[in-house]
Amino acid sequence: MIKRVKRRYLHLKIESAVPVEEGELKDSVWNAVTKLFGEYGASKAALFFVKYDHERTEAVMRCSLKALEMVHASIASIVRIHDEPAAVHVLRVSGTIRALSRKSE
Repeated sequence: MIKRVKRRYLHLKIESAVPVEEGELKDSVWNAVTKLFGEYGASKAALFFVKYDHERTEAVMRCSLKALEMVHASIASIVRIHDEPAAVHVLRVSGTIRALSRKSE
């Protein structure tokens, strides 16, 4: 029997003096995961960006439950995005997007 992959959704807040584009954020997160845990760790994380709100500088991304701690540590290690000082904070973690949006209100 094949087990279902359990996922978690992370609500992120990006703090930067300069506007951050979605692609730059994706690259920064992927680079942080590969730098700390290598290619194998990045593949286990199964990262997927669900949405990005440019005006509020917030994002929602999905990862596997088994790699949640790895992804959380990697996000905490981000100090620069596109050669500019920046910080990315995980505001909330949830099992569904619906519950995540409910918690955000």
